[in-house]
Amino acid sequence: MTFDIEIAGRSRSVAIEPAGGTRFRVTVDGHSTLVDAVRIGNFALSLIVDGDTGSSREAQVVPAGPGGDILVWLDGQIAAASVDGRRARRGRGDAGRGSQGAQSIVAPMPGRVVRILVGPGDEVTARQPVVVVEAMKMENELRSPKAGRVKDVSVAVGASVEAGRVLIVVE
Repeated sequence: MTFDIEIAGRSRSVAIEPAGGTRFRVTVDGHSTLVDAVRIGNFALSLIVDGDTGSSREAQVVPAGPGGDILVWLDGQIAAASVDGRRARRGRGDAGRGSQGAQSIVAPMPGRVVRILVGPGDEVTARQPVVVVEAMKMENELRSPKAGRVKDVSVAVGASVEAGRVLIVVE
């Protein structure tokens, strides 16, 4: 399978091929490596990458909206990504990414809500911080996927949340 993945405005071509058992050959922009990947829950993977001296890394990938929008957590960092985003945007004309309909902001991993920065009815801009979730002793600031109005805040400060739980809806 081959994907176009866009992270922070940079597009990469990623091909993933089975290599036997739990191993996969992952090719990013023409550079290949072997990865041993094992699912550990609904959204988490344990990864052992050749060249990483056999160390295990945990990654979590959570759907973040319609189409191919996802949140990726790796080594304590969160990044928004769009899978095959250029193809999806081509079909939407000039509407722009995420501009149509309500968009959900979801918890990228299990954690605890430490701050809610908006309320129902508030106007937000694209990429504006809206909620902070603490996971694995790190605070993760989640941002609005688009400009709009906050339709719903479905959590409270101090609430424990599971990965993929809808926290805020922006329309």
